[in-house]
Amino acid sequence: MAHDTVDLTNCDREPIHIPGNIQPHGCLMALDARAGQILRHSANLSALTGIEGSVNGRMLEDVLGDDAAHTLRNVVAALREGARPALLQGLQTRCGPFDIAVHLYKSVVTIELEPETVGQPLQMARMLIGRIGEITDIDLLVRQASRLVRGMLGYDRVMVYRFEEDGAGRVVAEARRGDLESFLGQYFPAGDIPRQARELYVRNTIRIIGDVDAARVPIEPVIDISGEPLDLSYAHLRSVSPVHCEYLRNMGVSASMSISIIIDGKLWGLIACHHYRPLVLGMAHRVAAEMFGEFFSLHLQSLKQKEKLKTASHARASLDRFLRIASHHSDIGALLKESLADFATLMPCDGVGLWLNGSWTVFGTVPPASAVPGLLRMMGTVAEGRVWATHSLAQRLSEAETYSAQAAGVLAVPLTQIHRDYLFFFRREFIQTLDWAGDPTKTYQSGPLGDRLTPRKSFAIWKETVHLQAQPWTEAEREIAEVTRSALVEIGLRHSELMAEERSRADVRQRMLNEELNHRVKNILALIKSLVSQPVGQDRGLEDYVRSLKGRIQALSFAHDQVVRGDGGGILLDLLDAELTPYRQNADSILLGGPKVLLDSRAFSVMALVLHELSTNAAKYGALSKQGGHLSVTWHEDEQGDCVIDWRESGGPPVLPPTRTGFGTALIDRSLPYDLGGKSRVLYARSGVEAQFSIPARHVTITAPVVAGDQSLGNAMDAATRLDPGIRVLLVEDQMLIAMDVEGMLADQGIDQVVTAASVVDAIAKLADFRPDVAILDVNLGAGTSIELAEILIRNGTPFLFATGYGNSTMIPSAFARVPVVRKPYDSLSLTGAIAAAVAAGKPES
Repeated sequence: MAHDTVDLTNCDREPIHIPGNIQPHGCLMALDARAGQILRHSANLSALTGIEGSVNGRMLEDVLGDDAAHTLRNVVAALREGARPALLQGLQTRCGPFDIAVHLYKSVVTIELEPETVGQPLQMARMLIGRIGEITDIDLLVRQASRLVRGMLGYDRVMVYRFEEDGAGRVVAEARRGDLESFLGQYFPAGDIPRQARELYVRNTIRIIGDVDAARVPIEPVIDISGEPLDLSYAHLRSVSPVHCEYLRNMGVSASMSISIIIDGKLWGLIACHHYRPLVLGMAHRVAAEMFGEFFSLHLQSLKQKEKLKTASHARASLDRFLRIASHHSDIGALLKESLADFATLMPCDGVGLWLNGSWTVFGTVPPASAVPGLLRMMGTVAEGRVWATHSLAQRLSEAETYSAQAAGVLAVPLTQIHRDYLFFFRREFIQTLDWAGDPTKTYQSGPLGDRLTPRKSFAIWKETVHLQAQPWTEAEREIAEVTRSALVEIGLRHSELMAEERSRADVRQRMLNEELNHRVKNILALIKSLVSQPVGQDRGLEDYVRSLKGRIQALSFAHDQVVRGDGGGILLDLLDAELTPYRQNADSILLGGPKVLLDSRAFSVMALVLHELSTNAAKYGALSKQGGHLSVTWHEDEQGDCVIDWRESGGPPVLPPTRTGFGTALIDRSLPYDLGGKSRVLYARSGVEAQFSIPARHVTITAPVVAGDQSLGNAMDAATRLDPGIRVLLVEDQMLIAMDVEGMLADQGIDQVVTAASVVDAIAKLADFRPDVAILDVNLGAGTSIELAEILIRNGTPFLFATGYGNSTMIPSAFARVPVVRKPYDSLSLTGAIAAAVAAGKPES
């Protein structure tokens, strides 16, 4: 529960995810995990819906009506714990139509209701995405994004706000009303957006504040019987911290909205919208904004990867030119001194210094020569022959404070171990290099919660924070420095066979990585554009389309991230999940199993490329390219401690060996033996591709076996409800996602003979060729019920059970009183118990 008084001494600890209140433009109900009984509600529920009295303790259908409750329970059945809310636009309830958001978190179903809005979010999102899809320049992309969002949503000011390495924020693009001053280019300290708020921006990518002066609406009760407040991390209506409201008031802002920009799973920045009058954004516009934000994030990530590749290629080309010159140069030391200006172009820096054989040579802005001995002494204690960098040299070397204006940050590249020679890259103090877009000394009136909440005074506080600091060195710049070190060491030892072999290996790895990254950068935008541009069928709802599109884009984004990262290694199962999730057709189409295996950074990078190639080939041409195909990936530890991975495809199209060896085939065949000293064998059997890979023990850490299979449920079940894996099941369910969940639960029991039908007509047609041992019938099938089919099954002597999302069984005729009933959302134990009861009862009595 939030503190009664929040000020600058506790805002970083304020529990903003459990404020105990919501904003007044909607109302809220919290229910048990099955969306049955209402546990809490917001105090304005009666005012917005017309429902009299407290609803706590009542059933959902008593409040919203049977049909609305049934629809919402079907939505809950398809939700994942801790996923973003499912959205229903214009759902008809007993109280009228509402826009509804539903999410499941900490075993609590939260339902948010807002007045129905009119709009076509899909069309709006497509229009915006189409306007940025072809942009290939990052600066143009962020500028265009701010203009498009302002044009679509009508806010007075829209900014693209990027976080720096130290957490401070900078406005990098802005579209505003003509009479407003510009914030473009201005910086704000990291404390302006506390840590816990940034975490919520990752969980919930859309955040709206309709009116900073609006009264907060309490949740009743604030504390439940277990003593816990309601967690609103994923709620759209979550109330706003008084600290943040005060901050906005000091800027003259009455309403705001933010769209999170997430790259590689981290918060890169925000699309921040300000309005100087109260403004509540309806669900239709929020859906469009959220879809645009996710595409924008992926597009930006792709362009950043392309820029990183271009920078790395430029650096490599520069070093290759230097190496060619060095191979014909008799005095390498003189050549290094002459080339300092060229080295300065490898990465952003203010100066370069070379300490070689007791001589100091410089280019650009560097520390005074008198500071070099102290710098060299420090490097002897921290570098240890590796690239070393800091953006705050004064924290490591106190005397560096005197020359921080020339060199506040340093990146050191060791050239030799014996003579302690170094190539240094320097950066000046950050605040000395700023180009302010406005007057950072201008002040607004201080707010009642303190000076930090006066935005213009944030600049002064931020300048204190970054004093004696340079712009941090990025991971890409450290990689360039490492490549530079390898190249320069190779020059010094150019006659060594060992170094020649290392360079050859590095060149091969670099070419393979460049080809793979180049291929991905070219295709990722086309792939996402293809997903977005798929036509929407007449009978397909908005919620279904949005959820499907989000899931595919998120899976592709995560898989892409797994390939390009890997500096710290990773878990083999996580890598397989990332690569195969986009292609999973059903619960049993892909089987993964083996002990927990941690790959080191080198093995992780190699296997990421190999498994990605296998996965995409399987999806295009192999077992995952058609329904009914199966893929099994298992791994184990052999006698030598190596990790052996077996890849088996079956049920796909007939396989023919490749007629030529392309890049992908060469990558699969050669990467493991060449880079890791392992083994790789691929057999193109006509029934399906079979491959085996052996990763040497030095690259893996294998813990006690944790099989990624389906053993836990079977062990937990009582023997009396264990099902015969050979039984045949007819499943009648009109919701595809729910049907897939049931198939997965049955697959967990080893039952793979499941035939699914979406309607009574479809089920009757399938009974002509399929004789089930038991049937699961969803009572309400949208346009009708399954009672007609139940009567047919009785005549055929087929046991069956009913499934329903309604809170009572009034739709089931009394003649079927002895038929087992399972409630939605399904849970595995209840489902298997009901199936066992139906089979044991035999033919039901009519």
